[in-house]
This record gives sequence, C-alpha cells and structure tokens, in this order.
Amino acid sequence: MSELPKAYNPKEAEEKWYPFWEQHKFFHAEIKPGKVPYTIVIPPPNITGILTMGHVLNNTIQDVFIRWKRMQGFESLWMPGTDHAGIATQNVVEKSLAKEGKNRHNLGREQFLERVWNWKEQYGGTIIKQLKKLGTSCDWERERFTMDEGLSDAVQEIFIRLYNKGLIYRGKYIVNWCPKDHTAISDDEVNFTEQNDHLWYIKYPIKDLNEYAVVATTRPETMLGDTAVAVNPKDERYKNLVGRSVLLPLTDREIPIITDDIIDMSFGTGMVKVTPAHDPNDYWIGERHNAGVGQRHFMSPINIFDISAKTNDNVPIKYRGLDRFEVRKQVIKDLDELGLLVKIEPYTHNVGRCYRCDTIIEPYLSDQWFVKMKPLAEPALKVVLNGEIKFHPDRWTKVYEHWMTNIRDWCISRQLWWGHRIPVWYCEQLNRIDCKQPIVSKEKPDKCPHCASTDLRQDEDVLDTWFSSWLWPFSTLGWHKETPELRYFYPTDALVTAPDIIFFWVARMIMAGLEVMGDIPNQDGSPRLKDSQKIPFKDVYFTSLIRDMKGRKMSKSLGNSPDPLDVIAEYGADALRFTILYLAPLGQDVLYSNEKCELGRNFANKIWNAGRFLLMNKEQLEAAKPGELKLKNQNAKLSELHLDLADRWILSRLNSTIGDLNDLLTKFEINQATKILYDFIWHDFCDWYVEMIKGRLYGDESQETKEIVLNRSIAIFDRSLKLLHPFMPFVTEELWQYLAIRNADESIMVSDFPVSDIKRIDRLTELEMTFVQNVINSIRNVRGELSVPPSKEIEMIVCFADKSKEEIIGKYRSYFQRLARVTKIGTLGNSSKPKFSASTVVEGGEVFIPLEGLIDIKAERDRIQKEIDHVRSMVDMTEKKLTNEKFRNKAPKEVVDKEIEKLDNFKVTLVKLEINLKAL
Repeated sequence: MSELPKAYNPKEAEEKWYPFWEQHKFFHAEIKPGKVPYTIVIPPPNITGILTMGHVLNNTIQDVFIRWKRMQGFESLWMPGTDHAGIATQNVVEKSLAKEGKNRHNLGREQFLERVWNWKEQYGGTIIKQLKKLGTSCDWERERFTMDEGLSDAVQEIFIRLYNKGLIYRGKYIVNWCPKDHTAISDDEVNFTEQNDHLWYIKYPIKDLNEYAVVATTRPETMLGDTAVAVNPKDERYKNLVGRSVLLPLTDREIPIITDDIIDMSFGTGMVKVTPAHDPNDYWIGERHNAGVGQRHFMSPINIFDISAKTNDNVPIKYRGLDRFEVRKQVIKDLDELGLLVKIEPYTHNVGRCYRCDTIIEPYLSDQWFVKMKPLAEPALKVVLNGEIKFHPDRWTKVYEHWMTNIRDWCISRQLWWGHRIPVWYCEQLNRIDCKQPIVSKEKPDKCPHCASTDLRQDEDVLDTWFSSWLWPFSTLGWHKETPELRYFYPTDALVTAPDIIFFWVARMIMAGLEVMGDIPNQDGSPRLKDSQKIPFKDVYFTSLIRDMKGRKMSKSLGNSPDPLDVIAEYGADALRFTILYLAPLGQDVLYSNEKCELGRNFANKIWNAGRFLLMNKEQLEAAKPGELKLKNQNAKLSELHLDLADRWILSRLNSTIGDLNDLLTKFEINQATKILYDFIWHDFCDWYVEMIKGRLYGDESQETKEIVLNRSIAIFDRSLKLLHPFMPFVTEELWQYLAIRNADESIMVSDFPVSDIKRIDRLTELEMTFVQNVINSIRNVRGELSVPPSKEIEMIVCFADKSKEEIIGKYRSYFQRLARVTKIGTLGNSSKPKFSASTVVEGGEVFIPLEGLIDIKAERDRIQKEIDHVRSMVDMTEKKLTNEKFRNKAPKEVVDKEIEKLDNFKVTLVKLEINLKAL
C-alpha cells in the first residue's frame, strides 16, 4: 500500500472497507460442523423506523460481540431482519392516502395491502442502510422480514398448534382499545402516566325511599352504561340498602345495589357505580354476579361507545354521537341542573395511553383472540430463576419474576389489515349451531366440516405484531421445518435489547422457544430434552437508556434527539461507536451530547498518529538498510533480544489487557472493556511506550537492535488493533492493512483474536514501571506549575527511606533523561533540603528540583503572589454568592452546582499556589 496519510479520514475508510467486507462475504456464516457456532438475532427494527441513538448503542454492542467471537474462531451468525410493525406501518400508509383524499375503505383490503407492500419495498429498507453506515457486520444474505413467506408460515403454524392445545381461545372481554387506531392492544402496550383529574360525586335516587346512593367516579360519562351500584359486604353503612334498586339518572333504567369484596370502602363514599362494558374491574364484578343461579344476564354489559369512542344507540337520544369527553361535559351539566351533582374533588390517578399514538385508552368490551399465558409462563420463569438464561444486569430478574407470576392472558387480535391475518374461518350457515365453531386452517377449507357449505369467511382481524416477533430466534432459522440452520445455530447465544420490551418480546420468546423447540433435534441428531437446549438464548443484555445532558429521554418532540447519520458525518462511525459504549455503564442511563464524540474521534486520531510514527520509522530503517523489514505476525514469537524495562512492561500490560478484555466481554461488562482498551492504547502504548522507544530508535544503538525494537513495537501495535477492532472496525482495518503486505482477501476482522500469554505478565516489572512513571509525572507537574521551560535541563535529588526506590531511579536514569530532561540525579543522604528547590512526594519519598538558574526566582514569586491574590478574591466572591439565600433559592440547581464546583476548584488551585510560593 502507499504511504499512510497524515490524517485519518473516516469517510474514506468507511466507504472503502464496508463494501470490501461484504464482497468477501466476511459477514456470512455457514454450517461448519467442525466449528462452534455463535449466534445473535437482531431485535428487528420496524420498517417505519429510522436510526436513533438507542439503535446505535444496541447494535454497536451486538457488533462488538459478533466481531469478537468471529475473530476467536467461532462460526458467528448475526441474523438481521425487520419487523412489519402493524399499527405503525398501517398508520403511515393511511396518512399518505389521506393526502390523496382517500382511505383504506375506499380502496378495499386487497388494494390497500398492495399499497402497503409497495411502501415497504420503497421505504422499508431505510434503517438497514443506516445500520450499514454504523459498520454492523450482520449476515445480510440471510436477512428476514416478519411477513416473508417462511415467517408467515411459522406464525400460522404456532397459532394452529396452540389452538389445538387449548392455549388459544376467542372470547368477549374487556380489552385496551385505541379509539384512534381502532384496534385492541395488549396490557404491555399501554403506557400509564399520572394525570391530575377530578372525582365527581353523583346522587342516584333509591327506589321507594326518599334517599340517595352517592357514588364517586372519575368517569361520569360511563354512567349511561351502568348496570349496578356496588358496596363492600362488610360496609355496615349500607347493609340496609343491599338488594334495593336505584333509578339511574339521565336514563329510564332501574339498576340493583349489590355487594362485592373488591369494593374499597375508603374510596369516595364506599359506593361505586358498576359499568361492566367500560371498566375491567366492573367487568369481573358483572361476571361474578351473572354466574349466580337464576341471575344470568341480569347485569349484562351495556356498551355505550363505538370504535371511535363516540356514544352509540345504547344511550338516550340526547347523548348519541358525541365524543366521550364531550358527553362527559353534557352529563355533568345535566346532573348539576337536576341537583344530582354533590361535589367535585381534585384527584390524581394513572391514565393508560396507547404506546403508539398516546391516545387515552378506552376499556372496551369486544370479541378478541387470546393466548393463555400461565401454562407458558411457568417454565419460562423457571429457566431464568435457575440461571439457564442469565440477565445482565441481574436486577431485571426480579422485575421479570414479578411480571411472570402476575401474568394475564395475551390479547393477540388486532383490528387492522396490515399483518398476519388470523388463520380462522367461519361458516356463514347461521341456522346451524355446530357451524358456529371456528375452523382453524392455514388454507381456506374447501367446505364446512359440519354442513359442507362452501360459504366460508375468514376472520377479518390480524395478529399482534409481537405474535410474529416471539418466534424470531427460531423462525428466522427455518422453523417449523427441521432445517440444518436450525439444528446448528439454535439456541442462540446472546440477546441485546432495551429493557422496555422485556415483557413484549423477551419473555414471550422464552415461552415460545420452550413450547416448540423440543420437536427439533440437536446438531448431532439427539432430541432436545433439556430446557437449556430449547431456550432461545443463554444471555440477555439490557441496554442503557440514552438521555440528553439534562437527563431527559430523547424524543423528536423535545428536539433533543440527534440524527446518528449527522454524527457519523461529523465525527466518523468509529468515534460514535466507541463514545456511546464508553459512556454506557451496564444498567445505567447514558447522558449524551454530540460533543462527547470528540473522545472517540481523538482516540482514533491518537491511534492513527501512533501507527504513522511506527510506519515512518519502518521506512527509514528500510532505507538505511536495503531489504524488507518484515513484521512478525500474530503467531510468531516476539524477539526476546534487547528487552529493556519498557519492552518487558508493555508486553506484560498487553497480555494483562488481553486477559482482562476477554474476561470483561464474557461477563458482558462492555463499558469497562472500552475503558481498559482506552487506557492501554492511549496511555500505556502511545503516551509511554512509543515515547520510551524513541530514544532507542534515534539513539546510537545498532541497526539490528533498532530493527528488533521496531519489529516488536509494530507487532504489539498489530495486536492492539485486533483488540480494538470489534469496537472501532474501520480505523483498525485501515491501519492493519498498512502494517504489512497483505493478500487481497486478508482482513483484520477474520484474523485471530489475541490470546493472553500469562508467562509475559510480570507484576514486578509493572510495579517498577509504575514507580518510574509516577516520578516522571511528578517532575513534569513541578516544571509545569513553576513555568520551567521544556527546553531547560534540570537536576533531580531524591530521598527515599526504601533505598530500592533510589536504585530503580539509578537503574533507569536514561528514561528520566529522555522523558523529563533530567541531566543529573543525586541522592540527599543525610544532607538538608536543597535551598531554593521545589519538592514533590512520590510513593513515600521526596524528589527535589533545585530552581536556581532555571527561573527568575524573584519574578516567579511576584507572579505567584499576584495569582494567589486573584484566586483569593474569586474564592471570597463565590462564597458570598453561595451564602446569599436569594441566589440559592432562585437560581436553577445546575447553576448553583456550577458555582460550588468553581469554589472547590479555586480552593484546590489556591493550595497549590501557596505550596509553590513556599518552595521559592
């Protein structure tokens, strides 16, 4: 390759290497019985989605694991794909139709679905293109879509299997209904937010008595659908009223006063209205009372709303056709005019909203399909509690356990057109009772099995999007067929996902895997008898939540959600990847701003400059001695010749870092892994080792020694790039290609990941080097604080009770000469402290630096005194501000915190200045 450019250009590297990796099929995994598989399935992004910072974190973590395992020799498959996103996608297309003055009903189902598929083909791959810009190494040849032919077949298969086992049923229940999207949604898709509201106290006249039953409610409009008033059977206040009836205001209906244990005697008056069609608790009250002998249907639910939450014909004419909140106002007005509104109190409670459109959910009684969850949840809870599936961080296990032990049946039907249509058919011969049973089949039956009629109608509803996603780890590999891929790559290894879908997705995948994967043999043909062979994954890594610098969740509405592609354009993909991992501790939120990506960009530049230094010296040595200077590869033994402290130390640090990195990644501590890599490469290798070998490369050592030292340095750099590659793939590939002459199909991403050589780890050498570094840093600090020019050579006098420390300084005096400009080193012995000298304490000893002749001592005293006076004045001013109660009470917390931080810094500076003045 040509000479390494002076500066790293991320855009050029990204545009060069990603196509190179794809063309050489480095992302592609094959079935190789001699190799151990490692599998990750991507959480399929919605086809309506665009790349967010959450996607960046999630997919970078997955890419780190898959690249690491690929380099370790595993047959690594990262299965990509997208989700059809039923509600979201249908909404997008319906909005597009609305601009044309049309709606889906104008088009009809078939034409509408054709429009959705066209939209998917045109726009649905946007997020995949964006993920490629990030450098994700998915096996794109295997990309799946939740509504492709194979996955659709799997969805129908699981529906039919569960139906035949009695785990799927159809029933009329209260569901969470979105009046905007006109569909039911599951409990897990409801977001609850605290809302300031009111509690209305309403009088219901008691029949045949000159008394009233006073009920308290947050929803006065639903009284039009009341079927009873209820009290707790233990409530002595109302024992004489139980069994009587009340006259329901605003209607001509009479409803009973009943008892039920669920009634909270402390809520309102202890008397509540019962509306079975519009409240989940009221629904079950109705069910319990309807079950009594001879009482069937005396409390039949009355649904007063249509699918848009507007009142229907079940309410008096005056109130029909009104939105639920409009009818509320009218009901309150009429009650007040009739003298039946007792009082209104402020009331705060949680209100459920649709997770997609934020519309307030309407509890709605309708016919829906459900999955019985308890039989599926029990084994799925067991495999997490016994450690067969591990959560990272572990605290999510308790959350999972609580949810699984309180699980409700899953409403899986959605009143949409886009999605997997429910594989159920109904015979239209209504005069036959046996024809009312649903016919469950993948294909339309030729005729009704009961009456032979060919007049069959398919269920209009589609399945919940998550009903396809819960099959993702095995449907993408070919289930329900017994494919070679399924036998080889399943179970998968790690799942990386956001914690907010632990119930939507993670729990359900575990249930589905345990339910169906016992039918598929293992790779060796043996049956999957153990749960550990059926589970969909072994580890689940829950990612952090990305917040802005004010701690707010990122969202478009707040304008605080940066476009990752803009960040990549400015800083480079590697910079964004490394920064987001560096900022994201396991289980903690991330405070992010684009400016923080300077950390990753500076790191890439630091590595680039180190590589440039090594390659320039390689060229110079080759020019000085004809013949190619060969780089020893990863597997070659590093030369044992001409090892000094720096060499022994960096080899020890390298092998310690390799071991620590592998250990941290195995424990899913990816944030800590970035930190040890950063410390090793930036501080150990670039700041210290490269600086320490300069004296040898530019000194009077032999040509052979210089070649060995440089070869060793490049070999260590080669290993460092391999360690860093999973985190920063582009810059590492670019540099690695320059380090040696490569074949056309060579890539760092398929090279061997470094293995720690514990024989190289030398703790004594590391301790000696740490001591040398501490002394040099202390000297540099003194020089900086006293403004000693870098060009000035200095003398150093040391005094250590532990004389071995003085011996170390003497042994490695050449490092002090090169790195701290020390020309003379002496020991204090029994002498007194040198006059006019600065001192610093290092590991229990003192280092003195005589200052006469280095600086103008009087001028320096005057300068420091002026600085002390200035800093003291700043301390006084800041303290006065912080003791001002008006400032403390009125200023924003972040402003007060900033002032406290400034005061602390002023005080630290003042102490340093006074020490320096005393030294002079």
